[in-house]
Formats: sequence, structure tokens, C-alpha cells
Amino acid sequence: MFGRNVLLAIRKSQLISALVVAILAFSDARAGSYSALVAEVESERVLYQESPYEIRHPASLTKMMTLYLVFEALARGRISLHDTLWTSRHCTTRPPSKLGLEVGDPLTLEEGILALVTQSANDAATAIAEGLAGSEDAFADIMTRKARQLGMRNTVFRNPSGLPDPTQVTTAWDMFRLAKALLKHYPQYYSYFSTDRFEYRGRTFRNHNHLLGKYYGVDGIKTGFIRSSGYNLVASARRNGRRLIGIVFGGRTPRQRDEHMEELLDDGFGQLSGLPPRTYLTTLEQMLPPSLLKRPGETTMASAERFREDPRPSSDRPAMHRQEANISSWQIRLGEFTQEQAAEQQLSLARKLTPSTFRRARVAIAAHQRRGKTLYVAYLKGISRDEADRACQVLKRQGVECALTPLSS
Repeated sequence: MFGRNVLLAIRKSQLISALVVAILAFSDARAGSYSALVAEVESERVLYQESPYEIRHPASLTKMMTLYLVFEALARGRISLHDTLWTSRHCTTRPPSKLGLEVGDPLTLEEGILALVTQSANDAATAIAEGLAGSEDAFADIMTRKARQLGMRNTVFRNPSGLPDPTQVTTAWDMFRLAKALLKHYPQYYSYFSTDRFEYRGRTFRNHNHLLGKYYGVDGIKTGFIRSSGYNLVASARRNGRRLIGIVFGGRTPRQRDEHMEELLDDGFGQLSGLPPRTYLTTLEQMLPPSLLKRPGETTMASAERFREDPRPSSDRPAMHRQEANISSWQIRLGEFTQEQAAEQQLSLARKLTPSTFRRARVAIAAHQRRGKTLYVAYLKGISRDEADRACQVLKRQGVECALTPLSS
């Protein structure tokens, strides 16, 4: 379906892949499990970085490239959303996450897209690869070739799903390139990444990206996890007409990864508003310690145990986490507006007047209906009662509406 030149493209891609793997094999493979990057999309201004060029395993972030190739084929008219993919036996052997497809099951291309975006379904990823290129190997070669075209110089793909392969590698900067390409090249399809849930044969699959609907401005894009990478996330958020892309590799748990991403994005938007960058010593100490990322061709399971979640019940874990939750359970309500842009402007004003509070609070805009009209309420969330009270006093002196409420209200 990719045309008669596929074989030539595959052979060229195989040579490129072999060269990249050889280069990586001779390079110093010592790296921390954690790496991160936050940059503005338009200017590519770096707002935070930690080992952004170090080699990492992408896990299900790989599916971003799988979807890029799908969107490219759609845009060129080679396929349509209603085309049917047929499930092979190989598809059914893919480990979770998956839809649970059986041999011979039909799957429309759009269903495949939604399955990748929400459930990160490995069986659907294989069905797409086989449907478009004949096999996973052929599709992976096309993926790597496309990565070179996008400037992803340190990325090699071996399958369409991100399932473990010691030579399937990338970097934070390469993932930024891919996320930006999805945004810029195929905006008509990018909205799939904000899909909250997907219904398939009576089952509901919710999006693994829990920042959607939680962190104001986030509208995509993809999570990932295998034992040799930890919990990864590429997130894109837009506020006040400015868009950031954040990448985090190596979280110990999904929650830790998400909270760290929220911190990084908050700091990034703060810097765009003129605030100085923040130091992340405490957060970095909570991420995974340095480990040895194996060279392509070597197994990475020796360090897999680092990525297990804390098996203890929450009641047995250190009390510090519960205490922190208690002192950060208040929010500031900054007014109700008929336009979302007005709510954003109110938040920008509050940021200038109370910058220290913004370093610790989470920004949110909640929409609700009243008498057939949509209204937008601006909030600063997740701060202590004392800090919220001090910030409100400052805001009120400047004529800014301000009200304190418990976070649960």
C-alpha cells in the first residue's frame, strides 16, 4: 500500500539502521535512567533539560511514529479511515496492552488509530503495520527512514508498538522532533491524541494520558512503559497562544512521572511569562538513580527491578507524602468569565502579582454551563491554606477577585 518503491526504501533504511546501531554500539552507553526536556514549539527555546541527548528506550512512545506514518498515508490519499485491517495470528500473540483481537477480526483504520491513542494496543499496532507494509519488520524500517527525514538522528525503530527490543532506542530531543512534526505536519489528525475514551465491541478503553482534562492546556500526546525504560511521557500543552512540548523518561510510577511533568510544564510557562527557572533537586532525587543503559544487542533485564512500583499499601508508605497532600489541599478561585481567553488573562495577571505562589500551584480553568451559556472559572490549585490566604490578600489589594476553597469542593 505504500507503493512500488517500498522495497528500495526498506533496503536503504536497513543500511541506515545498521549504521546507527553500529555508532551507538561504540558510544559510551552509560546514562541515567532519567532524562527530560521542555521546549517551546515555535522557537525551540529550551526551558528545561536533563540528559536530552542520552539514549533511551521509547516504549509505547514508538506508536507516535506509527501514527505519523498513518497520518502521512491518509493525507496523501493512499488509505482512508474506513479501510479495513484484518487480524493475523501474529497480531493476537502481542502482549498487553491490547484490544484482545482474534484471528480474522476486522478493524477499521480509524479504530486502529483510536486503539493506539487510548489503550496503546499492541495488537492494533501490529495490524496497522501489517496492513500498510506487509510485516512489522518492513514497517519498522520505514519508521526509521522517516525518523532520519525528521532529523531524529539517534532513533532506531524495530517494531510499531514499542515492545522490548534492546536496539530500539531514541532520545528526548528526537521525541520532541517527532511530537512537533505531528503537530505541524498533520494538525487535522492531531486531535486524535486528546481522545478521552474509545468504545470497541462493548468495551470502553480510557486514555492512558491522565494529564488530559487534569492539567490545563494539555491536549496530547502519548505515554509509554517497559521495564527497561520506566514510565515515559510526551505531553503537549498550550496556554495564552504559546505551546510547550515536554518529555520525561524514567519515572518510577505513572503518578510520579505525571507530577514531574506538571512541575516542568508549570516552570516552562512561568519562564515564558518572565519568571526565572526553578531548581528541581528534590524532584530529581525522587526519580530513578543512574543505571547502565545497555548497548544495542545486549539485554536490559538486569536493571528491570528498578522499575517496580512500591508494593507496600499506601498506609505503610512514608508519612511525608500524606503530610504534603494535607498542606496542599486548597485552591484560589480567580473569577468567572464568559470567554476562556479572559480566564487565561486573569491567570496571567495573578502570575505577575504572586509569582512565588505560581511556582507551587497548579493552574486550571474549569468550564460549566449556566442558562445555556458556557462559563470559565480560573483557579490556582494545590497550595496550603496559609499560602492561599497570603496570595489572596495581595491579589485583593490589586483589585483581583479572589476566594479560598478546599480543593475537594
